[in-house]
Amino acid sequence: MANQNTNLIQTDANGNKFRLKFKKSDLKKTQTDDAKLGHLLTHYSEHPSRALTPQKLADILIGAEQGNILAQCELAEDMEEKDGHIFAELQKRRRALLGVDWKIVPPRNASKAELKDTDMLQELFTDMLFLDDVIFDMSDAILKGFSNSEITWQQQGVGASKLWLPEKIDFKDPSWFMTHPAQQTGQNRNELRLRDNTLEGEPLQPFGWISHSHKTKSGYLARSGLARVLAWPYLFKNYSVRDLAEFLEIYGLPLRLGKYPTGASQEEKNTLLNAVMSIGHNAGGIIPKGMEIDFTEAAKGTQQPFEYMVGLMEKTMSKAILGGTLTSQADGKSSTNALGNVHNEVRQELRDSDLKQIANTLSRDLVLPLYMLNGKSFAYANRTPRFEFDITEAEDLQTFSQAIPNLVDVGFKIPLSWAQDKLQIPEPQKDEAVLARATATAENKPIIADAAMKCAAIRKIAALKAKSTEDDQLDKLTTQLANEMSPVLSGFTDEVQQLVAQADSLETLQQQLASLDLTIEQASEVMQQAFVVAELGGRFDVTEESSEGE
Repeated sequence: MANQNTNLIQTDANGNKFRLKFKKSDLKKTQTDDAKLGHLLTHYSEHPSRALTPQKLADILIGAEQGNILAQCELAEDMEEKDGHIFAELQKRRRALLGVDWKIVPPRNASKAELKDTDMLQELFTDMLFLDDVIFDMSDAILKGFSNSEITWQQQGVGASKLWLPEKIDFKDPSWFMTHPAQQTGQNRNELRLRDNTLEGEPLQPFGWISHSHKTKSGYLARSGLARVLAWPYLFKNYSVRDLAEFLEIYGLPLRLGKYPTGASQEEKNTLLNAVMSIGHNAGGIIPKGMEIDFTEAAKGTQQPFEYMVGLMEKTMSKAILGGTLTSQADGKSSTNALGNVHNEVRQELRDSDLKQIANTLSRDLVLPLYMLNGKSFAYANRTPRFEFDITEAEDLQTFSQAIPNLVDVGFKIPLSWAQDKLQIPEPQKDEAVLARATATAENKPIIADAAMKCAAIRKIAALKAKSTEDDQLDKLTTQLANEMSPVLSGFTDEVQQLVAQADSLETLQQQLASLDLTIEQASEVMQQAFVVAELGGRFDVTEESSEGE
């Protein structure tokens, strides 16, 4: 990559091969700075949602299928701005993409040079403060089917350490783009181009765009977004909202009816009319004597049909965007916790699918250019590192900590890397501090020794009583205590345990312990354990004798 000229054959998102030939110095230029594209900067939406009717909506959708995606994109913008429910549900789905960890993954069986370049790319992406904004802008394709952001490149560093890096990545309005006019022949139907007032449009400059196409549904580019699915519920909901507002305006207030006497002059009629029209707002007024104002109850009616229609359309929108309704709204009837968890799992699947599609686009339109321009190990596009989101859910730590030791004990060969991936615990880097068991300090050593001593005493009582011919309940109890205490007592020697088990009196045990080659501290600990054994054993015998006497 030392040459200043780049001449490579690449493949775009649609599988079309193209030859990438340009000078690296040309990367400093921004495509939309071209004079013939200047009109795009002054383009304003025509807001096709105004006076939207079923016929007008059908014309917009059919026009998009035929290549005119401008009106459909502008309608999608209006729907997101005007309908609070659509906005809220889309925000849930789009914002959920920003809290997921990511990493740059090297190609399979990567060489040392490829691993080094992968680490370099990881650092470059980590330093991109605008990466979250880029991912959020790319998720706009969930509604509209596509999202394009323009890359402005710059060189940083000095000498041989110069790197080509994105200076900024700007989201461009979907209304700037058109599909290739050759779509009638079935070719290039999904190819996006800039609208430059020509028939074919301006092709997107290689390495200049992050062009993301999102498949929320199968079909051509103009039909792959959620906008077409949400357009009809949006229309019907607006009809119901308008009718509800009209109903409340007409029937929400009592009817004010004025009565004037026969022979009233026009001036008196106007006075009465003004009083009738203003008395509802001013709560007061005057009329000539002999005239009357009656407040007649409005006709019986209810808002429930309108609210039902609005609620039904909003539920349809929630299902289309999030795959369910219980993660967005509850009706108090079918809103059970179990069903809510199922709906949340569906929402999780949608999030993972969105992340995978966005990761593929970032790998193609951002990782690959950075790798080609700055990497030393680049050979061909199939050996490019990949942008990957970490969508693996960590296993339950408590369950794993109990299951893994048992599996290892029976002979399962479990790789350490597999267990760390399952628990989402990263491998420690070189010289990185790791957690370890706390060692006994001077302050807690007596407490630990006392606890271990008492546990050892219980173990030895269980061992002694297991030899006797006590009833089955005592045998089960001593066996259970022995099994539960065995991990704690594994550090004690078999020799000391044997002495305690065979001793017939405390004096004999003291003499045998004295003959052992133990330090004073060790002998003191063993003596303390022996005393506890004798005390607990005596209590057991007394309890047993008293129960037999009864």
